[in-house]
Amino acid sequence: MSDTDPIPSSAAERADLRADCANCFGLCCVALTLTASADFAIDKDAGTPCPNLQDDFRCGIHTRLRPEGFSGCTVYDCFGAGQKISRLTYEGRDWRRRPDTAREMFQAFPVMRQLHELLWYLTEALSLPAAAPLHPELRASLESTERLTLSPAEHLAALDVSAHREQIAALLLRASRLSRAAGHPRKKRDHRGADLIGARLRGADLRGSDLRGAFLIAADLRGADLRLADVIGADFRDAELSGADLTDALFLTQAQVNAARGDTATRLPRALTRPSHWPDGRRGGAA
Repeated sequence: MSDTDPIPSSAAERADLRADCANCFGLCCVALTLTASADFAIDKDAGTPCPNLQDDFRCGIHTRLRPEGFSGCTVYDCFGAGQKISRLTYEGRDWRRRPDTAREMFQAFPVMRQLHELLWYLTEALSLPAAAPLHPELRASLESTERLTLSPAEHLAALDVSAHREQIAALLLRASRLSRAAGHPRKKRDHRGADLIGARLRGADLRGSDLRGAFLIAADLRGADLRLADVIGADFRDAELSGADLTDALFLTQAQVNAARGDTATRLPRALTRPSHWPDGRRGGAA
């Protein structure tokens, strides 16, 4: 692919970066640690199957996760890493029939999840017109990350994914600055990593703001304008987004949306889906 080639529509839609639980061996239900809290009803060690995981790798309480105390499960998103490990890396050999693969598989899964999250961000960055000067670097990073996802499981488990993330984070920040400056050139307040827990931001004009890594837990963002705000890594748990406009918020993920509260007036990017636990769950996009 040349630097001037258009983004394939399949990449733009990020279809391969969406969880497909039907083609996964329930990896998030086994590989991850659960801690009894408001998010999870039980303690569970990494590598131990959740008691709700059935023999067919389906969740036995999928339709009742929130009332049963497992709201954290409804927020989690593997970005398609589960099916990639299950069907590509291990070619359909599951950890129950091949217990000798279990340990390595469970170690490789969270690494693959981080790589797929980076692919999500890079694909979005490549769709930003203002970031066109960075497209060659973004494409190269996308391709190198895709190659890493095709590595054997033992290589994935040993990968220094943090170092890879740091390199890409710097590139994504440059893409963000270009996009925010083009869309909203006036100077905006920097909220990067800010403690905005419970903040009263109803109706706030946050267009083009830097909210990277901000703590927005239980913040009141009703009717706020978050267009072109960079929200990568921002914590939206229980944030109130009713009526908020996140139409083109930068690097917003499904997990962030799932963790928040919203309504039919909340405007989301077209790549994301309105959570079913929001009133009248409908597909994202213009409301």
